[in-house]
Amino acid sequence: MAGLMVGLIYGVVGLLSGFCMMSSLRGWWADGDGRLVRTYALAMGVAVVATQVLAANAVVDLGRSIYLQPTFSVPMMLLGGVLFGYGMVLANGCGSRALVLLGRGNLRSFVVVTVLAIAAEMTLKGLIAPLRIALMQASQTTAMAASLPVLLSTGGLHGAPARLLPALALGSVLIVFAFAHAPFRRAPGQMLAGLVVGLLIAAGWFATGYLGADDFNPVPVASLTFVAPIADGLQYVMLSTGSTVNFGIATVAGVLAGSLVTALVTRRFKLEGFHSPNHMLRSVGGAALMGIGGVMALGCSVGQGLTGLSTLALPSFVAITGIFIGTAAGLRGALRVRPLKMEPEAAR
Repeated sequence: MAGLMVGLIYGVVGLLSGFCMMSSLRGWWADGDGRLVRTYALAMGVAVVATQVLAANAVVDLGRSIYLQPTFSVPMMLLGGVLFGYGMVLANGCGSRALVLLGRGNLRSFVVVTVLAIAAEMTLKGLIAPLRIALMQASQTTAMAASLPVLLSTGGLHGAPARLLPALALGSVLIVFAFAHAPFRRAPGQMLAGLVVGLLIAAGWFATGYLGADDFNPVPVASLTFVAPIADGLQYVMLSTGSTVNFGIATVAGVLAGSLVTALVTRRFKLEGFHSPNHMLRSVGGAALMGIGGVMALGCSVGQGLTGLSTLALPSFVAITGIFIGTAAGLRGALRVRPLKMEPEAAR
């Protein structure tokens, strides 16, 4: 139920504010509009501080999350991030944005969500899984410190200070960056969106790490992420017998429901399709790259960009770097994804 509520709120905020990493970077770099990127930065800062406050007070054991495992592959995380970022540009939005737009009636997003789910399952458990596992085993390393708090503890700083010091430093930089932009300060809707999304990350940790804490039937400690949950959601829809709804599946359902209800109430619901076969091909390719890259990087622009970063995990910084590189390659430079020209038949 907590996952459903988190998803509902995210769906509402995502539709009303246009919250999306790709859209924010494109608006900042191509159009000179930095408001959305400040919204994302504010969400980052709030997520980091709120999550580390929960961990410092022993409300949530972040060490049980996938982001703080001692063994990880830097090349896999970086490459996965690059693939996801570039795919995000091809598909014109990340997995969470596709879910929000699907709730608004965007049928292109239905194709993106479905292909993303299939590609993710293929990488997790299907045809691509053996190659992924082999590459991971060949390149993985065991780090002496998997997060900034652990790294500080090796220097003599322990307990809550080791968590709160880097959290406050990073959170302050991100929040100051957000509010230093005058147009952002004049956009209360964007400020509220950044604050709410950041708190939703902490709410997800609280739901799975505290409400879901059970020694006899433990729930994986997680928060908002969308690649694996979208794949799990598709699998549940097809093969629900004997399966149970987990936090991720409930969140995906909540995002769809929240966006749909908001679109209907605000009269934004509108059925939309592809402009041309090339448009569909580009979206399918981008969705496949997001599914594969998201699994390799252990998260998406939300799963690593917000949730992973909130744990201050060092691998998350690697994955986020890859996502930024992939997105930058898609938006700028020689590999830039150029706008599609509408075909004559589609134009008519």
